[in-house]
Amino acid sequence: MINKTHAKVQDCVADVPDGATILIGGFGGAGMPHTLIGALIERAPRNLTIVSNNAGNGTTSLAALLAAGLVRKMVCSFPRQTDSFVFDELYRSGKVELELVPQGNLVERIRAGGAGIGAFYTPTSFGTLLAEGKECREIDGRNYVLEYPIRADFALIKAYRGDRWGNLVYRKTARNFGPIMATAARVTAAQVNEIVSLGTLPPEEVVTPGIFIDRVVLVGNE
Repeated sequence: MINKTHAKVQDCVADVPDGATILIGGFGGAGMPHTLIGALIERAPRNLTIVSNNAGNGTTSLAALLAAGLVRKMVCSFPRQTDSFVFDELYRSGKVELELVPQGNLVERIRAGGAGIGAFYTPTSFGTLLAEGKECREIDGRNYVLEYPIRADFALIKAYRGDRWGNLVYRKTARNFGPIMATAARVTAAQVNEIVSLGTLPPEEVVTPGIFIDRVVLVGNE
Protein backbone atom coordinates (compact mmCIF):
# COMPACT_ATOMS: atom_id res chain seq x y z
CA MET A 1 0.00 0.00 0.00
CA ILE A 2 1.41 3.37 -1.03
CA ASN A 3 1.37 5.78 1.88
CA LYS A 4 3.60 8.85 1.68
CA THR A 5 2.25 10.53 4.80
CA HIS A 6 4.49 11.14 7.81
CA ALA A 7 3.35 11.70 11.36
CA LYS A 8 6.23 14.03 12.24
CA VAL A 9 7.44 16.98 10.21
CA GLN A 10 10.99 16.23 11.37
CA ASP A 11 10.89 12.94 9.46
CA CYS A 12 10.44 14.84 6.21
CA VAL A 13 13.84 16.55 6.49
CA ALA A 14 15.75 14.00 8.58
CA ASP A 15 18.07 13.01 5.72
CA VAL A 16 18.90 16.50 4.39
CA PRO A 17 22.73 16.51 4.31
CA ASP A 18 25.22 19.34 4.58
CA GLY A 19 25.74 21.06 1.24
CA ALA A 20 22.29 20.20 -0.12
CA THR A 21 20.49 22.32 -2.69
CA ILE A 22 16.90 22.96 -1.59
CA LEU A 23 13.99 24.48 -3.48
CA ILE A 24 11.63 26.34 -1.14
CA GLY A 25 8.22 27.41 -2.38
CA GLY A 26 6.44 30.62 -1.55
CA PHE A 27 5.89 34.13 -2.83
CA GLY A 28 6.61 36.18 0.26
CA GLY A 29 4.47 34.45 2.88
CA ALA A 30 1.97 32.94 0.42
CA GLY A 31 2.72 29.26 -0.03
CA MET A 32 5.81 29.35 2.19
CA PRO A 33 6.24 25.96 3.97
CA HIS A 34 6.91 27.51 7.38
CA THR A 35 6.63 24.27 9.36
CA LEU A 36 9.00 22.35 7.10
CA ILE A 37 11.49 25.23 7.27
CA GLY A 38 11.26 25.15 11.05
CA ALA A 39 12.07 21.45 11.03
CA LEU A 40 15.00 22.11 8.71
CA ILE A 41 16.38 24.70 11.14
CA GLU A 42 16.06 22.12 13.92
CA ARG A 43 17.84 19.54 11.77
CA ALA A 44 20.59 22.14 11.11
CA PRO A 45 22.39 20.93 7.96
CA ARG A 46 25.03 23.45 6.95
CA ASN A 47 26.34 25.05 3.74
CA LEU A 48 22.93 24.90 2.06
CA THR A 49 22.08 26.41 -1.30
CA ILE A 50 18.52 27.73 -1.13
CA VAL A 51 16.49 28.46 -4.27
CA SER A 52 13.42 30.57 -3.60
CA ASN A 53 11.61 33.63 -4.91
CA ASN A 54 12.94 35.92 -2.21
CA ALA A 55 15.40 35.89 0.70
CA GLY A 56 13.08 35.99 3.67
CA ASN A 57 10.99 38.49 5.56
CA GLY A 58 11.37 39.70 9.11
CA THR A 59 12.95 37.18 11.46
CA THR A 60 10.92 34.03 10.86
CA SER A 61 10.82 31.12 8.41
CA LEU A 62 13.32 31.61 5.55
CA ALA A 63 14.88 34.61 7.34
CA ALA A 64 15.35 32.44 10.43
CA LEU A 65 17.06 29.77 8.31
CA LEU A 66 19.51 32.43 7.12
CA ALA A 67 19.99 33.82 10.62
CA ALA A 68 20.87 30.33 11.88
CA GLY A 69 23.97 30.39 9.66
CA LEU A 70 22.92 27.34 7.66
CA VAL A 71 22.83 28.93 4.20
CA ARG A 72 25.92 29.32 2.01
CA LYS A 73 24.16 30.65 -1.09
CA MET A 74 20.80 32.14 -2.06
CA VAL A 75 19.43 31.83 -5.60
CA CYS A 76 16.45 34.16 -5.86
CA SER A 77 14.75 37.02 -7.67
CA PHE A 78 13.98 39.44 -4.84
CA PRO A 79 16.72 39.38 -2.16
CA ARG A 80 15.83 42.77 -0.71
CA GLN A 81 12.54 44.07 0.61
CA THR A 82 11.78 46.55 3.38
CA ASP A 83 12.05 43.79 5.99
CA SER A 84 14.78 41.62 4.42
CA PHE A 85 17.35 42.89 6.91
CA VAL A 86 18.64 39.43 7.88
CA PHE A 87 19.78 38.60 4.35
CA ASP A 88 20.98 42.15 3.77
CA GLU A 89 23.28 42.04 6.78
CA LEU A 90 24.64 38.60 5.94
CA TYR A 91 25.28 39.51 2.30
CA ARG A 92 27.00 42.80 3.10
CA SER A 93 29.26 41.04 5.60
CA GLY A 94 30.20 38.37 3.05
CA LYS A 95 28.57 35.51 4.98
CA VAL A 96 26.21 34.43 2.22
CA GLU A 97 26.50 34.34 -1.58
CA LEU A 98 23.81 35.54 -3.97
CA GLU A 99 22.87 34.44 -7.46
CA LEU A 100 20.31 36.94 -8.72
CA VAL A 101 17.91 35.49 -11.29
CA PRO A 102 15.05 37.37 -13.01
CA GLN A 103 11.78 35.86 -11.86
CA GLY A 104 10.72 34.54 -15.27
CA ASN A 105 14.14 32.96 -15.75
CA LEU A 106 13.98 31.43 -12.27
CA VAL A 107 10.64 29.81 -13.00
CA GLU A 108 11.75 28.52 -16.39
CA ARG A 109 15.06 27.20 -15.07
CA ILE A 110 13.23 25.19 -12.42
CA ARG A 111 10.63 24.00 -14.92
CA ALA A 112 13.43 22.99 -17.30
CA GLY A 113 15.05 21.04 -14.50
CA GLY A 114 11.89 19.06 -13.96
CA ALA A 115 11.23 18.57 -17.68
CA GLY A 116 14.70 17.26 -18.47
CA ILE A 117 15.60 20.19 -20.72
CA GLY A 118 19.34 20.68 -21.12
CA ALA A 119 19.32 24.48 -21.53
CA PHE A 120 17.27 27.21 -23.16
CA TYR A 121 17.68 30.66 -24.70
CA THR A 122 15.86 33.66 -23.26
CA PRO A 123 16.01 37.36 -24.13
CA THR A 124 15.68 38.32 -20.46
CA SER A 125 18.88 39.87 -19.01
CA PHE A 126 20.65 40.26 -22.37
CA GLY A 127 22.90 43.31 -22.30
CA THR A 128 22.90 43.50 -18.50
CA LEU A 129 25.34 42.48 -15.79
CA LEU A 130 23.33 39.29 -15.29
CA ALA A 131 24.36 38.10 -18.76
CA GLU A 132 28.09 38.58 -18.24
CA GLY A 133 30.07 35.39 -18.86
CA LYS A 134 27.08 33.59 -20.38
CA GLU A 135 26.70 32.35 -23.92
CA CYS A 136 24.63 34.72 -26.07
CA ARG A 137 23.16 34.16 -29.51
CA GLU A 138 21.16 36.08 -32.07
CA ILE A 139 18.04 34.24 -33.28
CA ASP A 140 15.77 35.80 -35.93
CA GLY A 141 17.26 39.22 -35.27
CA ARG A 142 16.83 39.09 -31.49
CA ASN A 143 19.54 38.51 -28.89
CA TYR A 144 19.22 35.72 -26.35
CA VAL A 145 21.09 34.43 -23.30
CA LEU A 146 21.65 30.73 -22.66
CA GLU A 147 20.37 29.62 -19.26
CA TYR A 148 20.74 26.24 -17.59
CA PRO A 149 18.15 24.29 -15.57
CA ILE A 150 17.98 24.23 -11.80
CA ARG A 151 17.69 20.84 -10.14
CA ALA A 152 17.79 20.22 -6.42
CA ASP A 153 18.33 17.52 -3.83
CA PHE A 154 15.16 18.48 -1.95
CA ALA A 155 12.06 20.62 -2.45
CA LEU A 156 9.96 21.90 0.44
CA ILE A 157 6.51 23.07 -0.63
CA LYS A 158 3.10 23.87 0.83
CA ALA A 159 -0.28 22.69 -0.49
CA TYR A 160 -3.86 22.97 0.67
CA ARG A 161 -5.01 19.35 0.49
CA GLY A 162 -3.28 16.07 -0.20
CA ASP A 163 -3.89 12.33 -0.03
CA ARG A 164 -1.70 9.42 1.00
CA TRP A 165 -0.46 8.99 -2.57
CA GLY A 166 0.86 12.55 -2.58
CA ASN A 167 -1.68 14.09 -4.97
CA LEU A 168 -1.93 17.80 -4.16
CA VAL A 169 -4.24 20.76 -4.67
CA TYR A 170 -3.34 24.32 -3.74
CA ARG A 171 -5.20 27.33 -2.43
CA LYS A 172 -5.23 30.39 -4.69
CA THR A 173 -1.88 32.23 -4.95
CA ALA A 174 -0.24 29.84 -2.46
CA ARG A 175 0.18 27.61 -5.51
CA ASN A 176 2.99 29.78 -6.99
CA PHE A 177 6.28 27.82 -7.27
CA GLY A 178 5.13 24.56 -5.67
CA PRO A 179 4.10 22.58 -8.77
CA ILE A 180 7.31 23.17 -10.72
CA MET A 181 9.58 22.75 -7.71
CA ALA A 182 8.01 19.36 -7.02
CA THR A 183 9.20 18.14 -10.43
CA ALA A 184 12.78 19.40 -10.16
CA ALA A 185 13.97 17.80 -6.91
CA ARG A 186 15.21 14.33 -6.07
CA VAL A 187 13.02 14.35 -2.93
CA THR A 188 9.94 16.56 -2.48
CA ALA A 189 8.21 17.05 0.87
CA ALA A 190 4.84 18.79 1.04
CA GLN A 191 3.11 20.16 4.10
CA VAL A 192 -0.67 20.28 3.78
CA ASN A 193 -3.57 21.78 5.69
CA GLU A 194 -5.67 18.68 5.23
CA ILE A 195 -5.14 15.04 4.30
CA VAL A 196 -8.17 13.54 2.58
CA SER A 197 -9.17 9.99 1.73
CA LEU A 198 -7.87 8.51 -1.50
CA GLY A 199 -10.26 9.30 -4.34
CA THR A 200 -11.65 12.41 -2.65
CA LEU A 201 -9.68 14.84 -4.80
CA PRO A 202 -11.30 15.23 -8.24
CA PRO A 203 -8.66 14.23 -10.82
CA GLU A 204 -9.21 17.41 -12.84
CA GLU A 205 -8.41 19.50 -9.75
CA VAL A 206 -5.13 17.77 -8.89
CA VAL A 207 -2.31 20.18 -9.76
CA THR A 208 0.63 18.07 -8.61
CA PRO A 209 0.28 14.31 -9.20
CA GLY A 210 1.61 12.09 -6.45
CA ILE A 211 4.37 10.74 -8.70
CA PHE A 212 6.32 13.93 -7.96
CA ILE A 213 5.78 13.84 -4.18
CA ASP A 214 7.76 11.70 -1.76
CA ARG A 215 6.59 12.90 1.65
CA VAL A 216 3.38 14.49 2.94
CA VAL A 217 2.87 15.86 6.43
CA LEU A 218 -0.25 17.35 7.99
CA VAL A 219 0.34 20.71 9.67
CA GLY A 220 -3.19 22.16 9.72
CA ASN A 221 -3.63 25.92 9.55
CA GLU A 222 -0.36 27.61 10.47
